[in-house]
Amino acid sequence: MVTVASVARPRPSDAASQQAWDIAALVCDPEVPVLTIEDLGVLRSVAVTADGTHAILTPTYSGCPAMEAMRDDVMAALTGAGYRNVTVELVLAPAWTTDWMSEEGRAKLVSYGIAAPTGHSGVRPTGTVRLQLAVKCPRCSSLNTRELARFGSTSCKALYECRDCLEPFDYFKVL
Repeated sequence: MVTVASVARPRPSDAASQQAWDIAALVCDPEVPVLTIEDLGVLRSVAVTADGTHAILTPTYSGCPAMEAMRDDVMAALTGAGYRNVTVELVLAPAWTTDWMSEEGRAKLVSYGIAAPTGHSGVRPTGTVRLQLAVKCPRCSSLNTRELARFGSTSCKALYECRDCLEPFDYFKVL
């Protein structure tokens, strides 16, 4: 099945690059440590050539402070696994979207207490655009929630409160 993520982040076809991808994919997001960069969808490509190993990451937004740490962690993971001449490039186009997050990553967010993004971003080429009417509480699953602040612990999250269990929680915004 062709998905937005599979087009934007095609997995390598050769065995050497696939092996390097598998190593880089284990790097965790420093802001949400239950997510790997593959879960998050910021790992775009990894290629192993005679000249070295080259990985491409796309930040969740252009000023994301976690990208430097992710870049350094990918370099350390690949270098530690024996790859030489490792480079990690940060690219802004195409822009990252929550559509690139894996279903496993979305489930990990909820288990961690962060409401996962629902619906699809507005960058989809065709189809119905769904409006979000409520954000489900990751603790009690109630839809009786309200936004407290448009920006939460990071710019890609908003701060919500559940009116039933009275717990605050982050919501990973659809971008």
